[in-house]
Amino acid sequence: MLDPKLSSEEISRRGKELYEKSIRSQVETADNIGKIVSINVETGEYEIGDDLVITSLRLRAKQPDAPLWAERIGYNAVYAVGGTLVRTA
Repeated sequence: MLDPKLSSEEISRRGKELYEKSIRSQVETADNIGKIVSINVETGEYEIGDDLVITSLRLRAKQPDAPLWAERIGYNAVYAVGGTLVRTA
């Protein structure tokens, strides 16, 4: 296993910041609500799709060791375990 360049906390911080500052306004459309956006937190590149694994694999094809972060567009979490997803404003 490769030694990660960034901590999970740093990946999360960068992912949230990138999403809020530059990606959200581009992707949060009626067609994309509920889809997954995976983000390379080093480059800002992202992929949108219905499946977390697929969007992550697309980014990993470009940069195999990319630190990735994901968001469900328009919701508070990617997946809900034992609960429900909450739609954000």
